[in-house]
Amino acid sequence: MIVETPAPMVISADPEKTGIARGIGSDALNLPPMICTHYSYSLSFKHPFTISRGTKTHQPTLIVQLEKDGLLGYGEAPAISYYHIPVEKMISDLEAKRQMIEQFALTDPQRYWHYLHHLLPENPFLVCALDMAAWDLYGQMTGKPLYAIWGLDPSRAPLTDYTIGIDTVGRMVEKMKEKPWPIYKIKLGVPEDIEIMEALREHTDAVIRVDANAGWTVEEAMLKIPRLAELGVEFVEQPLARDNWEGMKVLLRESVLPLIADESCVRESDVDACHGHFHGINIKLTKCSGLTPARRMIERARELGMQVMVGSMNESTVGSAAIAHLLPALDYVDMDGPLLLTQDVATGLSFRDGRVTIPTAPGLGIRFQGLFSTEGGGELIK
Repeated sequence: MIVETPAPMVISADPEKTGIARGIGSDALNLPPMICTHYSYSLSFKHPFTISRGTKTHQPTLIVQLEKDGLLGYGEAPAISYYHIPVEKMISDLEAKRQMIEQFALTDPQRYWHYLHHLLPENPFLVCALDMAAWDLYGQMTGKPLYAIWGLDPSRAPLTDYTIGIDTVGRMVEKMKEKPWPIYKIKLGVPEDIEIMEALREHTDAVIRVDANAGWTVEEAMLKIPRLAELGVEFVEQPLARDNWEGMKVLLRESVLPLIADESCVRESDVDACHGHFHGINIKLTKCSGLTPARRMIERARELGMQVMVGSMNESTVGSAAIAHLLPALDYVDMDGPLLLTQDVATGLSFRDGRVTIPTAPGLGIRFQGLFSTEGGGELIK
């Protein structure tokens, strides 16, 4: 098992290097259309977070800030080790392309995403953070929250689940008791999957979803899924390896539970590939490169008659707020990042019994504060 245990840290961008102090002296009359600042953090989990691939105690993440005419837009991209785009890579690419990132005249975030997509073709994570920040900025420029810009009804929103990572049965039960919730997502992908689920079901009547994180073979899935159905599981996410399309054809035909693609659905073109292999897709904003392509993926999945979920990559409130504005367009959502972390960088979201209150202020509707603890009063961390 690979273990990620980065030390807690916060690295704030140097204003002199990132452009915050630009416009002084001879450059004062030559300001770029936008000014980009970045901040990186390693946010600590309340509990070690384990999936079938490994365990981590902190979530490295990059926050970008776009400034225009005194307005500040924010975006986020968490780093996930198995996608090989660490925070350091995002920062390096941002610095290398800074002038072009800043020189774009923002009149339409969709045009900006297209520009970034070609400017940074190998770094969808950074494109996501910048796309998100552009939408936040654009919403403030127009005076509207994002859901209103997109014509969505905020009263129509699914409840978010709460994730329980792989652990001993006793600790998994303790985590459920610590956080009573109407929907749990249980991480599986170990030989004791059924024993875990039988034990958990004894302690809750809540809706349960299962995420195998590509941890099963076809044979394992064929044995486990019927038993999971008997235990009242709602659906199974990514049962097989991401490229096991033939196996997914078999499961789609035989499964008594809906099957939702995650690792098999990364970018826009994957939506069509998943049709005929899964019942639905789980979109991750960071992986697909932002809100702009995510909205197109939702539209395409609907055209194909597929269910739609947006999932968490353990984002802070910044990235989670972006997910919140998509809620009225979704069947399912997993946006529990702020609930799993002991640290955050922004305020503006509220969670109550699975229901998320979508911010009504323009753009994302959040307030960026820098690193602070979410425990014992929420004090700022210097």
